[in-house]
Amino acid sequence: MKSLKPLRGVRVLSLALNLPGPAALMRLRTMGGRCVKLEAPAAAGHDSSDPMAHYCRAAYDEMHAGIRRVQADLKTPAGQRQLQRLLARTDVLLTSFRPSALRKLGLEWKSLRRDYPALSMVSIVGSPGPRADEPGHDLTYLAEAGLLDGLATPPTLFADMGGALLAAEAVLQATLHRLRTGQGCHQEVALSTAAAWLALPRHWGLTAPGAAVGGGHAGYRLYACRDGRVAVAALEPHFARALCEAVGLQDWSWPAMFQASTHAAIAAFCAGLTQRQLQRLAVERDIPLHTLPGPA
Repeated sequence: MKSLKPLRGVRVLSLALNLPGPAALMRLRTMGGRCVKLEAPAAAGHDSSDPMAHYCRAAYDEMHAGIRRVQADLKTPAGQRQLQRLLARTDVLLTSFRPSALRKLGLEWKSLRRDYPALSMVSIVGSPGPRADEPGHDLTYLAEAGLLDGLATPPTLFADMGGALLAAEAVLQATLHRLRTGQGCHQEVALSTAAAWLALPRHWGLTAPGAAVGGGHAGYRLYACRDGRVAVAALEPHFARALCEAVGLQDWSWPAMFQASTHAAIAAFCAGLTQRQLQRLAVERDIPLHTLPGPA
C-alpha cells in the first residue's frame, strides 16, 4: 500500500537535540516533510554537536537519515543571520530548549510571531507551563507518572519516544491550523505529559495486579516453556476458547479465566512445549502468542 505523505512540501526546521526532537523529525520526514536540522558547530574531529551523535551514533544516524543538516553558532551575529534566513522559508520550527534558553537566543514565540506571522512553533519541554524550565529526563518523567517499579531501569525511553509522537502530532495540528486560518501557532509538548498519557492504563486500573491485563486473566500473561518463555495474549473470548481447547480445558468463560486452576493448567501446558511447538500451535489454532528466550 502506498504510504500517505500528509506533510509533503511542509518545511520543518529543527533545533532539537538528543532523542525526542530528532525522533519527531524522523517521523515528520516519513510523512513527507522537508526537514532541516540546525546544530551548533561541532568540535574538532566531530561532524555533529548533538550529544546523541557521541553516545549512540547508530541512533543519531538513523534519526537523521534524509535530513539536511547545517551548522551555525546562534550566539553570534553571523549565526543569527543564518537562522533568520532559514526561518524566512520555514513553516514549522521545532525546538527542545528550555524557555530561558530560547529567550537568550531571541526565539520567544512573541517575537517569532511578530516577524513571521505564518510560522508555527512546536516546543518540546520537560514539564508543561511554569515548570518548563525545570531539569529532567525520561527517567524522572516516568517516575512522576508512576511507571517505575523496583530499581530496574525501563527497557526503553517511553517518555522521550511518546513525546516525539506528540510533537509530530503537534506539527500536523499546526499545519492544519495554518491551512484553515493562514496563521501560525505555538504548541508546547511536555515529556511529562507524554509519560502521563502512557500511564493512563495503569491509572485506570487496567494493568493493576490481578486485573485483566495485569496478570489476572490466564490468557494474558507470560509463561515459561521448555526452552524459554511465551507471551500469551488470548484475551478475547474466541482466543481464550482456542487456547483452552488446546490445553484441554472445557471452561473459557470470563470468570474461569481468572481462576487459579486455569492459570496452573495453562502454565503446565506451556512448560511442556518448546518455542517451536508453541509457534506452530499459534498458527494452527489462531492464538496470539509470541515466544521469547528465557530470562538472562
